Amino acid sequence: MTYSDGDPNGFLDEPHVGVLHAVARTGTLAVPVWYRRAADDISVITSLGSRKGRAISESGRFGLVVSTGYRYVSLEGPVVETRECDFARDLVPMAARYLGGDGGRYAALWRDAVGDDLRVFVMRPEHRYSADVTGEFAALGIRPLPLP
Repeated sequence: MTYSDGDPNGFLDEPHVGVLHAVARTGTLAVPVWYRRAADDISVITSLGSRKGRAISESGRFGLVVSTGYRYVSLEGPVVETRECDFARDLVPMAARYLGGDGGRYAALWRDAVGDDLRVFVMRPEHRYSADVTGEFAALGIRPLPLP
């Protein structure tokens, strides 16, 4: 299976919700998250005191799977940067990526609910897997059922 457009980064640039996975002392965690790609790095924003934040901090790495059912990209690697979340530089652009013009309003609610505990975790993928089987389906004349 190949990635039909040849560019899984283009897929990652679309505003899909990813599933972050990390391993902590309490076990494995897999939760949906918003993410952003910049060059080769992937960033997520979460509270340092949340289960996600603690798992990423403990392990020093995380993975992300982004899927639309028949297309996916899976990334995993070390955290190369952890920083305090800046409202204008980090939070508003992340919220705007998923909510458009209403992103700023949501970012303000997010910041007010969590406070100074928000962190940006930046991961540099060491392992990357991707596939897009929609081309193979089309070549065989198969129309898969739509996924929710």
